[in-house]
This record gives sequence, C-alpha cells and structure tokens, in this order.
Amino acid sequence: MNTKSVLGLVAIASMLGTAYGQTDPGVRTGVSAAGGQIPGLAPNEAVFFSAGQDAFIASEGVADGLGPRFNLDSCGGCHSQPSVGGTSPSVNPQVAVATAFGAQNTPPAFITSNGPIREARFKTQLGGAADGGVHALFVITGRSDSTGSASGCNIVQENFAAQVAANNVIFRTPTPVFGLGLIEEISDQTILNNIAANGPGKAALGISGRVNRNGNDGRISRFGWKAQNPSGLVFSAEAYNVEMGITNEGFQTERDETPECQFAQLPNDVTDFNGSTGVNTLDDIEKFAIFMRFLAPPTPSTTVPGGANSITEGRNAFVNIGCSQCHTPTLTTGNATVAALRNQSVNLFSDLALHNMGPGLADGIAQGAAQGDEFRTAPLWGLGQRIFFLHDGRTSNLVTAIQAHASAANATFPASEANAVVNSYNALPATTKQNLLNFLRSL
Repeated sequence: MNTKSVLGLVAIASMLGTAYGQTDPGVRTGVSAAGGQIPGLAPNEAVFFSAGQDAFIASEGVADGLGPRFNLDSCGGCHSQPSVGGTSPSVNPQVAVATAFGAQNTPPAFITSNGPIREARFKTQLGGAADGGVHALFVITGRSDSTGSASGCNIVQENFAAQVAANNVIFRTPTPVFGLGLIEEISDQTILNNIAANGPGKAALGISGRVNRNGNDGRISRFGWKAQNPSGLVFSAEAYNVEMGITNEGFQTERDETPECQFAQLPNDVTDFNGSTGVNTLDDIEKFAIFMRFLAPPTPSTTVPGGANSITEGRNAFVNIGCSQCHTPTLTTGNATVAALRNQSVNLFSDLALHNMGPGLADGIAQGAAQGDEFRTAPLWGLGQRIFFLHDGRTSNLVTAIQAHASAANATFPASEANAVVNSYNALPATTKQNLLNFLRSL
C-alpha cells in the first residue's frame, strides 16, 4: 500500500470514528506495565534474563558486523515502547541512525521522527516475479564508529521513492515480544482445540481461522505478523540478520556480500567456547531468545481509563459482539521445563491463528501458508500503552484501527472475517463503545 493510500484510509476512518461517537482514550500514562522478568524465575534463570536484556538493548557497530545494509542498530531500539521488549516508541530512532557516525543515508519519506519504526518489503522484483522480502533502508557507507570504520564501502540505498510511487512497497512495524516464553509453551493441540471451539458461533460471524506451520517439521508457527516463525530463537536469528545485517549461527550468510563492505569475520555473532561463565559462552541470538522467553507479559490496569465499572462493561461488550472469537482472552501452557512457564494462564487475547482480513489490510505478501490477506491475530496484551496500530503502523487511533478491520471482498481477496464483528461494534450505543475502548486501553 502506498503512502497516499494509507493517509486516505486514516482520514476516512478518523471521520468514521467521530461519527460513531466514541474516542480513543489514548496511550495509557503512568508507570510502564511491562518489561520485567516473569515471576518465579530461579536465581540462575534471572541471571540469564539480565544478560539477555543487556544484549538486547546494546547497539551494534561496523566492527560488530552491522550491515552492510540495515534498518536499525539494536533490538531494543525497535522494541522500546512502553519498555524494553515493546514496539515503536514516540520518537523514531531510524531518523537518527540514518546519519549516525557519518553515515550518508537519507530516511525514506515513510520514515519520520514521530512515525512508527518500519521495515519495507517489496511485493515484486524487477521483472514481475514475487518478492516479499525485507529491503533494508540504510547502508554503512561513510560510517565510522568508535570501534570500526566502513572506509572503502560505497554501496548506496535502494530507490524507495520509486518503489513507493509504483505501489510496490508494504510496511511492517515491530511486534512486541512480551510474554514470548509463555506463548512458546502453548501446545499445538491447545491452539487447534481453541480454533475448533464454538464452531457454529464463529461460522455465524464469518470467522474461520487456520494455523501457519513450519515447513520442515509441521509445528505450528506463532510469531510475527503472519505467524511465520516457530520460536523466539528463530525470530532472533532472522531479525539479527535481516534488520541489522549481523550474520549468526542461524543465518550465516551476508545479505549483501559486496567485498569492500565486509569488516567482521563470518558469521559475525558466534558461541564463545572460551567464555568464563555459562552466560558468557552464549552468542547474542541465544541471549535474545532467553531474554524474550523470560520477559513477563504486561500487567493490565483495573481502573484506568474510565474506572473499574467501565472496564468491566467494556470487556463484556468485547466478548458479546464476538471480538473474543479471534482475540481469545486466555490460553494455557503445558508441562514446561522452566517452572515459571509451567501450566500458566496466558492472557494474550489471541488465538495465534491466521485470518482473512480483507483487501483493506491485505499486503499481498505470502509467508509460509499465510497468503496476502492473512494475518495472525495480534495479541492485545499491552495494547493500552501502544502508540501505533496495525501491521504497517498506519494509525495511532484505536477507533481507526477497529474500522480498518472491515472491508468487502474484491477480485483478489475475500471479505474480512472481522466484518460482522465490526458491524456489531458500530451498532453499539456510544457509551458501550466507549467502555469497550476503555477496556482495550486498560490492557
């Protein structure tokens, strides 16, 4: 979707929000409700969590293997709202990193100081073949860090303006990683049973849903906008390589092999077999995965916004109109090895399944079994302190995001599975709609 189309949808949906008589309470203020370790960790597990957190927020430089093409220089930079592990902050760090340490990048028009962190994917390659891959926004050309220099590297940024003009770019924003370890420990059968539950009620609303699966062993994959990744470790390894250009033991090949732009041995991030402690032997992707595995889910508010009664009534409305048919309030973990993750209630508000979301949200990108209009039900925990919504970050208004879930079929994609639920939401009395919004912002 090009920038003009996104802005047009935002304007239309904003007018609709006004017409329907409710207001997004906005980002919940106060102390962050997320970012700490999961309760019940053993002392050694807590040590590994802290080491993982340090690695997660560390910035990478040329000597570490950053680039040659990259989107940002740290995991924590992308995942920082409302705390480490979250999503796009109010000030986009991609603007500053474009020229950090003498780099000569120009941020594309869709990267702005007060906009969301974005990665860009091209729908098709030159010549028309399907693409779908991430095209890094920046290059290390001209960059000279305190520990390394990109002298001799002269690669240039891709022409994103031309690709946007050709309507060949779709955007993705960072997904929060809170409670990732709990989500990992939900069994495949639990997910399948939940999708099958209340079949007649879901069918009456036009809701179906299916899982995405790992192509190698058939496990249900559950992370990423299209549930394309099966585990936090795979997610970490891929992001390290794709978003920062740092090769690792999961993805060992440089995405840009221009010889003049290689300044670190390959892979850049490896196990340290001479590490002085167990933690010190781990490579970064293992540390990232452990940090995310032990990262606690956000704690919802019981009183803000609107008061306890409003939040309770809003939750009732959320269930009654069918939102919970996809945004399942609670799933449970199984007999996990880590005691803190064992037999836990996971209040994620997601079925972890793929759903057809209609032409209005379709991005035309296939990942695994997920087709161009299918997305994983986004977990809603932490939504109260989130700034940007939807896979491309097109809006900061919760009302706009709800309305964007509805769209009629066209020649390419079927109608959104959310149409009936959005219609029911629109038919609610204004007070009930406001209660529902208050409930969502309490999460």
